[in-house]
Amino acid sequence: MHNTSDLQEIVDEIAATLGASATLEDRSFRLLAYGAQHGDIDTVRQESILRRRATGEVRDYFERYGIARAGGPVRIPADAELKVLARVCWPLRHGEVTYGYLWLLDSGSLADEALGRVAPLVARAAAALAQEARSRQDLGRGLLALLSADPEERAAASIEVPGPVVAVAVRESSERVAALWTLPRGVLARTGSPVALLAPAHLAGEVAQTLQSAYGTAAGIGAPRNDPAEAWQSWREARQALRIAEHFPRHAPIARWQDLGVHRLLARLGRSDLRELAAETAALDAELAQTLEVYLDLGGHAQKTAAELGIHRQTLYYRLGKAERLLHRDLSEGDDRLTVHLGLKAARLLPQDGR
Repeated sequence: MHNTSDLQEIVDEIAATLGASATLEDRSFRLLAYGAQHGDIDTVRQESILRRRATGEVRDYFERYGIARAGGPVRIPADAELKVLARVCWPLRHGEVTYGYLWLLDSGSLADEALGRVAPLVARAAAALAQEARSRQDLGRGLLALLSADPEERAAASIEVPGPVVAVAVRESSERVAALWTLPRGVLARTGSPVALLAPAHLAGEVAQTLQSAYGTAAGIGAPRNDPAEAWQSWREARQALRIAEHFPRHAPIARWQDLGVHRLLARLGRSDLRELAAETAALDAELAQTLEVYLDLGGHAQKTAAELGIHRQTLYYRLGKAERLLHRDLSEGDDRLTVHLGLKAARLLPQDGR
């Protein structure tokens, strides 16, 4: 974690030296520390302090000035529409990497000479954030032990995190790379297949969205656990939820374990059990299988099914009748409908064996 007291002392000293309002945020624009108010205050500073993070619109406005790549202070003009006062953004760079941002409201008194006086303090803050990133990488190496199903491996894990926590599984990409160290404070991450993350429960959705977008793949979110010692169970659920997200469009691209209903049972089944279920519908070709699955998903509503598939209702009835004959099933019977429906869902989880 960040040493918040050290960062707060640095920000207080910068604000006092310059006589300007100062805030310090990490790379994801999450507030880490802020100094006493000097002069006017704008909506952006208020929101940052109250909500601990700037809005997406404001972040986009600031990033247009190239702050992520700048090697020194960037002067950003006021914007009346966004209710943004003029400010100086000083990227916190260490080893050519930007780890966060120092923000200074500028009433016109922040000349280059004045900024130069706080350069050593800015360097200290950047070094502190860099050290935090390295520490998180070290913790990430022990994350898989904490998430292991093996009790002995979990016992050997030297990671202590506060609860409640949620595990997130994200499918990696061979074409894209995500900067895991830029994730919000308190999130542990480890590359692999899939990428493993352990996040405070309130950040899980945001973290999953960030990584899923970065990789362009799919993600699964486990259920929260108040006791971090049970995080491995959330990790198992996250991997199973990822599996559902990758095979069922209605749950893509991010599937939450708690929202999956009967799909949770399917995700727990082994390959042999899935094959047994899928065999019930093996006689269907792709067109019939799709027609039947949509029909059953919509509760047997013919009009909605025909509209969804873009076919005439008589064509739908023809296909349903043909499917019944091939499967030797009666779709008016509840048990037969359930058997067929589960068989179609199981076949989705066996793409190499299915249609």
